[in-house]
Amino acid sequence: MVVDGPLAPALRRVWDRLDAAVFFLGSEAVLRLVAPLLQDVHTDPGVVCVDEAQRFAIALTGGPARRGHALAEQVADALGCTPVVTTAGDSTGSTPLDELVGVLDATADGDPAECGTAVLDGLPVRLENPLGFPLPALPGNVGTDVPDPMWTIVIDDGVARDRPDERVLRLIPRTLVVGIGSMRGVSRTAVTEAVAALERRYGLDPRAIRSLASVDRKADERGILEAAQDLGFWHSRDGGEELPLLTYPADALAAVDVPHPSETVRDAAGTPSVAEAAALRGAQEIAAGGPVELAVPKIKGDQVTVAAARVRPRGRLAIVGVGPGDGELRTPRAEAELRRASIVVGPDRCLEQVRHLLRPGTELRSGGPAAEQLAAEAVRLARGGNAVALIGSGDAGVYAVAGPALERAGADIEYVGVPGITAALSAAALLGAPLGQDHALISLSDRHTPWEVIERRVRAAAEGDLAVCFYDPRSRQHDWQLPRALQILAEHRPATTPVGAVRRASRDGPRVWCAPIGEFDAAEVDACTTVLVGSSQSSVIGGRMVTPGGYRWMAAE
Repeated sequence: MVVDGPLAPALRRVWDRLDAAVFFLGSEAVLRLVAPLLQDVHTDPGVVCVDEAQRFAIALTGGPARRGHALAEQVADALGCTPVVTTAGDSTGSTPLDELVGVLDATADGDPAECGTAVLDGLPVRLENPLGFPLPALPGNVGTDVPDPMWTIVIDDGVARDRPDERVLRLIPRTLVVGIGSMRGVSRTAVTEAVAALERRYGLDPRAIRSLASVDRKADERGILEAAQDLGFWHSRDGGEELPLLTYPADALAAVDVPHPSETVRDAAGTPSVAEAAALRGAQEIAAGGPVELAVPKIKGDQVTVAAARVRPRGRLAIVGVGPGDGELRTPRAEAELRRASIVVGPDRCLEQVRHLLRPGTELRSGGPAAEQLAAEAVRLARGGNAVALIGSGDAGVYAVAGPALERAGADIEYVGVPGITAALSAAALLGAPLGQDHALISLSDRHTPWEVIERRVRAAAEGDLAVCFYDPRSRQHDWQLPRALQILAEHRPATTPVGAVRRASRDGPRVWCAPIGEFDAAEVDACTTVLVGSSQSSVIGGRMVTPGGYRWMAAE
């Protein structure tokens, strides 16, 4: 493929279609060009650069199946120069396992570099996920039913089983809250010994402890605080990270249902349980309505009692705004959530827009044309324990599907909202600064809202002298809504009030135009157009719409 024009924008246009690329440029220049475009070792093209003297062909990225490495050797053979290939980056910072550790907030026990290299090389890798964490899409050589694996990845909060003939990488998520009840003046050693019994007697890995918890009168108990420091030092990922201590009033703990209440404890502490109740109450706070369980009932030690509660994993639903079209207007967090998902649900046009960002193996579901169908499908999949992204165009698309999704979701799935850049913001930027400070966004579609309600909204914005952005301004069935809305606004502001329109904002070939409200031709507007109407104070300066307020500097210019 040969591209015309300046290199940087041309590269952005064709990047998603490239399998590999060869640059006859210095390595620093190539790095600056491709670094903002890199996403994933499995989807990025292989990149090779050849120095000006043609002495070296350097593989900067391997790409899928390390295609760039082979290409560097082929280019070197053709030019008679030296290939420079390294796989260190593949095994130390670019494998799916690195991101998986971050996604799970887990500690890695084993050799993640060597296991990651096996994943990249396509070797068989078995996955054990007994607690059912929702995971992103993983390469096809990683699975639960892989025979004769070269490596095994275990995601669990339990201690390691003896596997003498296997190479095992354990990922230990922080799922546990340890409740502590004690006598006054309990020693640090007594607390740490009791916590150690969770591992010794029940097989829980101390690195899975996320927090300690107790009754509020123990907030300054020196032995517990010192034990939190010790546990953090020995078992945190980077060492020296003190475990937090959550504390709750006795009456809050008394309201927690526990299997082993004690009247003796009630008389002493004002609650029939401290260790079990605090563990469960802390887990409930962290889970934010999600499922929790008592993993270990109370264990009595020397003047101390401990118990452990587990925050159970649940399916994950991220509602993601992918922007109005141009990839440059897609937020980094939206792209991260797309890579976090194993299943992406959305309208066909949005799926095509982000397909190149997804991990290999990610499932795509269109779920039907209606927002309600998309939401129902996404919720069903998340309830099945999957990591799901439900996508739409900008915030308008996000919240059009978020309403019905959240109504069905409840607390049995984890919900994450990721707003995107809207067509309204994109259109406003192209028109100048028409939205100023106070403004209204109003859909003119009566598909879900009766027109009488829409008209009241338009009239309220008109009477409040707000700048207004209209989206869904026209459909195939109706072409009278926009003229009627403009008529209502015109009754409350001068005939010179500017109306701006942007068709296909942030896509190829956008059209931008502006006219006074008394002359604006609504017939030029279609369903792909966003219309912005200024307030009575708005004007056109230098061909740009300006509303006084937050953008007063622009008017002065």
